[in-house]
Amino acid sequence: MKYSVYFLHAVLHCWIVGLVVSIVNGKQVWPVPYKRVDKRPDVDPFCQALYPFCPTGDPAGQIPVMKESDLISIFRLQTPVWEFKYGDIMGKFHIMHDAVGFASANTGRNYTMEWYELFQLGNCTFPHEREGLSAPFWCNQGAACFYEGIDDIHWKQNGSLEKIGEISGKLFNEMARWVQEDNETGVYYETWTVKSDSGANATTWFDSYDCSQFVHRTYKKLMDLGTQLSSQTPLKYTKIYLYSGEPLYLGDDSIFQQSSTKDLAADIRQFYYSFRSHQSMVEMIKSLLEALEKMVVEKTFYFYYNSQYWKLPMKYPYLKITYEEIPFP
Repeated sequence: MKYSVYFLHAVLHCWIVGLVVSIVNGKQVWPVPYKRVDKRPDVDPFCQALYPFCPTGDPAGQIPVMKESDLISIFRLQTPVWEFKYGDIMGKFHIMHDAVGFASANTGRNYTMEWYELFQLGNCTFPHEREGLSAPFWCNQGAACFYEGIDDIHWKQNGSLEKIGEISGKLFNEMARWVQEDNETGVYYETWTVKSDSGANATTWFDSYDCSQFVHRTYKKLMDLGTQLSSQTPLKYTKIYLYSGEPLYLGDDSIFQQSSTKDLAADIRQFYYSFRSHQSMVEMIKSLLEALEKMVVEKTFYFYYNSQYWKLPMKYPYLKITYEEIPFP
């Protein structure tokens, strides 16, 4: 697509603004820090989940208080995404979901703790068009879910369930307070990790914020509390990468409200339209081809992070799903 004079003017303006910010702050920081909030925002009724979030957990996200003298076993849990519906299909592509399990020696009760999307993955990755709104509308929140029980078959059959350590009840309660604070301030799910290339020395432009990141943060907190963690098998996690040159900052929702950026706004909306929900199979195939053309031929991906839009100048291999080893923190 050939950009109009207005589009080039808008891009130049955004580049200058970004340059000023970089000079004020000394240097652009990569990866861009994930923005936390003071308090979890309310959910818009427009956002609906196909499957209810954390149906057997405490609605307020409360975690039981353990006796300080209790001994709590810690388990590493992993299973293919949507294993309950599709079995090991996602596992064959190494698209895995991660969680942490706990078991109380005093009570004999066990628990599962995981972090995932409130409205399923598609809603967290791509926006909706809503009548009366000029900007794309995002249904993007993730949260921690803590519930009683560990479904051994669910985790073992196509994944893993492994004891990796023990912690006192006192330290478990400290971890639980951290989880609730983390859950209240880190609310937005991020599917993609964006890097400069697939090499060992690549620059990471943006980091994902997903279930595996939550598990890794939890492991780090447990180890900060003095817990010894060890695994008999490699700690592997699913990562979904986009590869691009240095990202170009475009702006926030004001892009869709200004006449000077109307061509840019239209291009962003058209890009996301390819990923809209509720498409027929024929529409989906056509949309995927359009998206592929945008990424490979035009080398463009519009990326949304911290409520801001960035343009990614895409590079080969463009997109990649990996299942790589990431050791304990």
